[in-house]
Amino acid sequence: MHSEEDNTQSAGSGDLRQRFARLTFLNIISNITVPLASLVDTALLGHLESIHFLAGVALAAVIFEYVYWSFGFLRMGTTGITAQAVGRGDTGEVFRTLYRALLLAWLLAAAILILQSPLRELGFLLLGGAPEVEAAGRAYFDARIWAAPATLSNFVFLGWFLGREESGAALIMTGVANLANVVLDYVFIVQMDLAAFGAGLGTAISQLLMLLAALILFWTRAGKVPWVWSDVWQAQALTRLFRLNRDILLRTVALVSAFALFTNFSSLMSTVTLAANAVLLRWVMLAAYLIDGAAFATESLAGILFGTGDRAALRRLQGLALRSGVAFALPFCALALMRPAVPIRLLTSHPQTVETALRYLPWLAPVLFFGSLAYIYDGLFLGLTAGRALRNAMLLSTLGVFLPLAALALHLENNHLLWASMAAFMMARTATLWKASTSFYAPSKPLGQSF
Repeated sequence: MHSEEDNTQSAGSGDLRQRFARLTFLNIISNITVPLASLVDTALLGHLESIHFLAGVALAAVIFEYVYWSFGFLRMGTTGITAQAVGRGDTGEVFRTLYRALLLAWLLAAAILILQSPLRELGFLLLGGAPEVEAAGRAYFDARIWAAPATLSNFVFLGWFLGREESGAALIMTGVANLANVVLDYVFIVQMDLAAFGAGLGTAISQLLMLLAALILFWTRAGKVPWVWSDVWQAQALTRLFRLNRDILLRTVALVSAFALFTNFSSLMSTVTLAANAVLLRWVMLAAYLIDGAAFATESLAGILFGTGDRAALRRLQGLALRSGVAFALPFCALALMRPAVPIRLLTSHPQTVETALRYLPWLAPVLFFGSLAYIYDGLFLGLTAGRALRNAMLLSTLGVFLPLAALALHLENNHLLWASMAAFMMARTATLWKASTSFYAPSKPLGQSF
């Protein structure tokens, strides 16, 4: 059992490098289980008699990703606020933060369930698809949507455990969910022949099992923590939570929109360009799973050190985290510059797509290099609960840098320029957050006053 007192004590002692390495390792293992489970899902659906089941699930998954990504602040906001309470040694506030975030998650989940029909109709109206593909997507949607309360609650618990520097608990949660998803998909898709509905049902039940694991882990840590509703509904704390979540929501929507526009503009250029860029983005996402391991560790430790008021340790953490992020990105950058065909052919066998992807592969080097720095800064600022800085940096990078360059690339039908817009987007995110971090460490200001 891991007591809150142990956590508080460790916040001010111990080797920062070892703590960072341990958290990063656990986070990476947790992150890797997500794409592995997705690969199994794809393989099971892809080997059915008709391909429209796989296409329909992919279509419906876009709706869920957009909705759930928008509520990602439930994880990100909870991590920073919890970690800062841990750093201050405020056990009661650690638990009250969880309760407030869960209440918000349940309200949002209720809204999703009430509005599920309009969400479904709007989603398929915008995405479209052949009738049999749309029918499969609707079946998947109708099965998975009922797990919304569990899914949003899991976001909160993941953020809370990360804020307590307990990545092991987050690993258990994701491990339970992804293992259950694989087993249930095999039962529902292969054994019971439920196809797309079975895939949605498997995902929904796996989220419920993940929540059950979270509740068991929470129960072992709760002990006898006194709290009353008046403390949970404290106006100042709720205002801070809503303000932070609002800023993270705007930041996340801008980020998702940038990648959505990149994909849409690729499609408008040509089908081959779309396919090639999609393959290259898969490698970007693979690298991101590793870099995010360090970014999540940065979130946890930055919040705790912020709570203790240790400005010097925060500086050391920033340097350590940035070096680690670049170290994870460099092998992928080297691979991109060498232009090997084998990794591309693992994802596609179409000769024209492979040739096109190889032509633009070197662009992954600047995208991944600057992207790794941006991801780490995201983790740092989330731990500091500096939502306004994150929001402003992302809006400036998206609207002021990425969008004009990407629009010009579309006008000229130049995919090199489109990739340059993505690289510039990552550079702008890094530069704006670096600038914000320098003002944060200004010795003339109390810790965190610049935000």
